[in-house]
Amino acid sequence: MHSKAPPNPVPQVFRTFEDLEVYRQARDFRQAMYAVTRELPAHEKFELTSQIRRAAVSLTNNIAEGHGRYHYLDQIKFQLQARGSLLELIDDLNVCADEQYLSPQDVAKLKTQATAAHKLINGYIRHLRGRKTGADLALHENASGDETAENELGEPIQRFNDLSI
Repeated sequence: MHSKAPPNPVPQVFRTFEDLEVYRQARDFRQAMYAVTRELPAHEKFELTSQIRRAAVSLTNNIAEGHGRYHYLDQIKFQLQARGSLLELIDDLNVCADEQYLSPQDVAKLKTQATAAHKLINGYIRHLRGRKTGADLALHENASGDETAENELGEPIQRFNDLSI
């Protein structure tokens, strides 16, 4: 007779990157963008298709790699790179819209999904910034010294208009 082990009352401390909501949302968006590439015309196979796939993989790869780093500044750096890949994909959606490869409704739906991922990445960056210690470790995204790059809460100011997302 086998008995089931009682549930472990201690919560699991270690989490993998796959447990992160930001990763799950980015992964869903990556899959949606891969689906887009299957609908593109054949003449875009080595251009736009390849570009979208590289950026989509970069999005989730950077979230995963950042999670594996032990220093908060390294983690933040990779999340910023993931955010950059996400914004690159939004521009690729603009190309799809401009070239009429996708319907305006499909582009809008994908941009809504991208916006959700963007918000999660920004929230994860804020979380990581809050966990780091020491003011001298502050990471400033805007190397130009323009202090208007972040609001008073340290949140990045949206650099694109609502119509583009």
